Amino acid sequence: MTPNRPYLIRAVYEWICDNGLTTHLLVDANYPGVTVPREFVNDGQIILNITPSAVQHIDAGNEAITFSARFGGRAMNIFVPVEAVLAVFARENGEGMAFEPTLQPPEPTPPDTSPDSPSDNASDSASNSSRGSAKSSRPTLKVVK
Repeated sequence: MTPNRPYLIRAVYEWICDNGLTTHLLVDANYPGVTVPREFVNDGQIILNITPSAVQHIDAGNEAITFSARFGGRAMNIFVPVEAVLAVFARENGEGMAFEPTLQPPEPTPPDTSPDSPSDNASDSASNSSRGSAKSSRPTLKVVK
């Protein structure tokens, strides 16, 4: 069977939007292929507001979530493999769903349209993939409010 994570992300996203709340994604910014503004990453994670009014051209596919958004007044194309999503939740009340971190990531497939330098992401991916294998097999969760 295909993985259920992308389907669950889409379902929780739709549920939060239907209730008029602000949908956020908690993303492992060190996961290979993730394209996010690095200046907003804290402890290897970033929280992204994916409410329809905050993003443009959102596509939550089975492999990745892509969209365009502004960060500090600068437009950026975001690419998040679904395996990098640690949680999808409502900002207002924290309701949502958390996921187990993926320990053995597949090869990334980032888009070629990103204005940022791909060499930055490639060097991050290379250093993080070797670090990822040293993690314990027991996942940990972080409370996000």
